[in-house]
Amino acid sequence: MQIIINKTQQPKTHPDESRLGFGIHFTDHMFVMDYHPDKGWHTPRIEPYGPLAMDPATMVLHYGQGIFEGLKAYRTDSGKIQMFRPGENFKRLNRSAQLLCIPLIDEAFVLNALKELLILEKDWVPKKPETSLYIRPTIYASDPFLGVRASHTYRFFIILSPVGAYYVEGFNPVKIWVTPDHVRAVPGGVGEAKTIGNYAASLLAGHEAHQAGYTQVLWLDGIERKYLEEVGAMNIFIVMGGKVVTPALSGSILPGITRDSVIHLAKMWNLPVEERKISIDELLASHASGDLAEIFGSGTAAVISPVGELRYGKTTITVGEGKVGPVARRLYQALTDIQYGRKEGPKGWIEPIIG
Repeated sequence: MQIIINKTQQPKTHPDESRLGFGIHFTDHMFVMDYHPDKGWHTPRIEPYGPLAMDPATMVLHYGQGIFEGLKAYRTDSGKIQMFRPGENFKRLNRSAQLLCIPLIDEAFVLNALKELLILEKDWVPKKPETSLYIRPTIYASDPFLGVRASHTYRFFIILSPVGAYYVEGFNPVKIWVTPDHVRAVPGGVGEAKTIGNYAASLLAGHEAHQAGYTQVLWLDGIERKYLEEVGAMNIFIVMGGKVVTPALSGSILPGITRDSVIHLAKMWNLPVEERKISIDELLASHASGDLAEIFGSGTAAVISPVGELRYGKTTITVGEGKVGPVARRLYQALTDIQYGRKEGPKGWIEPIIG
């Protein structure tokens, strides 16, 4: 398919790179294509960024049949623009599509389309250190129909947003709250998909955590409510007993690409890594014995986010004296060095765009 390009006649003023925030500003153009059963995915185009026209009965608004991804483009010190493992994001988008009865995309074609969009929007990739261009591919059910079934038609789009740090704390330790009362997902559901309903399910607990002064929620499993799963926007890692431990993928945890990268790097450095069940009781006992060294999250938005304080019920613990631990610091430095082109990473992790 040939991509039609329609350039904007009203380019936007670029924001101050020292005050970007996250998910606030959007570039001049977006990529769009549509799906129809008789045509498959068709009419790929790059067009001016703008509102999407929707019928009030559009199915995604009523039944939540929508999926998305999140990845970034980075500008190196030499001015090159590159992405970090984008192919893995489109593979995961297709895995989410299967769980939501959405037609699969051609991963190679969509990656090429994203590259064309990035070349057009290259001036939007910020230059200030530790900033990047966030990329949000999305698919939603577009049938105007009221009735519980999979849609017949879909729209796929990619929008771009220049961003700074995801958390206001930056790379400083955050405070997380373990909810004993709320459940995000269960095995056999869509917890492992990056679908819009999963995030709606997290809002109430997130609101309660923020009111209590905490940055994010750490979810427990939905069956026994005692095993750690993931944080709202991150996978979770525990450094205890000289090992890097993370919850095993159980069908209710998003298989994070940064998570996979952390495990790969840790093993490459000969750090012992375990993917297994971790109960909240084991975590608290590890802290009580002095065996707990670090907790940190991993994700595209924050990369690595150290945890300085954790609260569960009436118990509050300080992790690593509230400071950034050596494993989290080493991983953050290694990942950002690779992403910004300061060092080479494992083969295939960087997708060059310009330069």
